[in-house]
Amino acid sequence: MVSRIDRRQVVDTALRLLNEVGLDGLTLRRIAKELNVQAPALYWHFKNKQELLDEMATEMFRRMTVSWRGEGEAAGAGRTWQETLCDTCRGMRRELLGYRDGGKVFGGTRMTDTSFSGPLENLLGLLTGAGFTLRQAAQAWWTVYNFTMGLVIEEQSVHPDPGAPQHRDPAYDMELRAEQIGTGHPLAKAAGEEMFGDIERNFEAGLRLIIAGIEATARTEPRS
Repeated sequence: MVSRIDRRQVVDTALRLLNEVGLDGLTLRRIAKELNVQAPALYWHFKNKQELLDEMATEMFRRMTVSWRGEGEAAGAGRTWQETLCDTCRGMRRELLGYRDGGKVFGGTRMTDTSFSGPLENLLGLLTGAGFTLRQAAQAWWTVYNFTMGLVIEEQSVHPDPGAPQHRDPAYDMELRAEQIGTGHPLAKAAGEEMFGDIERNFEAGLRLIIAGIEATARTEPRS
């Protein structure tokens, strides 16, 4: 028996359905129905949902790198390592926010190929060329990467629908939060607006804090 569908069709369909049903609602049975095949046909390509999620995350990354290359070429050569780290994180956040539960899908999976190697090599090369040791370079990237991933997951909890980014989950209603805290903890009450209000502003502020910390601790020396 030969499947009438290929691996790429399954992944593309799964990514499209992700925006409709979210990670919890995305099942192999639901994908098979969308493709008009029986569920067992999918097992020719993926043994289980986790294997599918791994491939979905890998495809998301491939699409990210296309965007990064275009932005890099548009910005031209000569960007500083600070600008490159920030722009890479901004691009990753933007791409992941384009998928419902994109942060959860991407953060909890493994790449199925080595397409990440080239972009990572370039980034580490830029950092080591700026005077970082390899350890410092890897730690710098790993730190801004995890900050971005964590923020995206939190952001998608507050704003779960990528088609309506201004829609806020009622569980994160600011007035309700303030009412529940009451008057006994005024700082915790006021901090809600800072943490869950303007997430774009908070993201940029967090990047600046991390970059400043990297600058202060790495003590890089430009190489000839």
